[in-house]
Amino acid sequence: MLTKTLVPHSVAREIQTMIHAGSLKPGEKIPSQREFSQKFGISRASLREALLTLETLGLLKTEPGRGTFVADPAAASAASMATWRYSDSYSVFDVFQTRILLEGEIARLAAGRLTPHQLERMEAATLTMEECWGKHDLLANVDADLEFHSTIVTACANAMLKALYQTVRDQMTETQRQPMPITDPERMGKSIAEHRRIIAALKANDSAAACREMQAHIRNTALCAGLSP
Repeated sequence: MLTKTLVPHSVAREIQTMIHAGSLKPGEKIPSQREFSQKFGISRASLREALLTLETLGLLKTEPGRGTFVADPAAASAASMATWRYSDSYSVFDVFQTRILLEGEIARLAAGRLTPHQLERMEAATLTMEECWGKHDLLANVDADLEFHSTIVTACANAMLKALYQTVRDQMTETQRQPMPITDPERMGKSIAEHRRIIAALKANDSAAACREMQAHIRNTALCAGLSP
């Protein structure tokens, strides 16, 4: 049994592994929250967070009045994005628009400030994204994407912008997960290429290009989600 110290993300990874291994089969209803929370040794609140993450990634699907089921890959053509969980405070459009403004400026101010080690981490994260997409490891793909973006934030010269990023990080992270169920391989390939152009601009100390490439990257992700901020 897993220890109670595991965070929701770790439990989400365990459930994703169960899905890939066939322990939880497509179309199968998952165990009750009571049963699952006991199995993993975590609170129901932590389990719900893990399940929400997997639902956003398109691995689970909740049907009102019936329960939560493992998504069927055979129905990929009918895939849709999960319900936006922050709708009571911000629309997904608002968050993408904020990402464009905030991360574009952060990238501009980070240009030329990243150490060789940080640039290597970003390159490794981009490669991990590419590899994990091919293996259908969506959690690791998003983790690598988050590391890529957060590494740029650490090099930003403006402490207030860095603090603002942390304040809205949960909502911005959700926009990185949200389009996954409807992302096709061609779009993921373009996203990887965009990451590499951002790295090149940062490495070249080209602040204008870093801002432009980051903003284009986020706009393209929004377009994948059916939005045009």
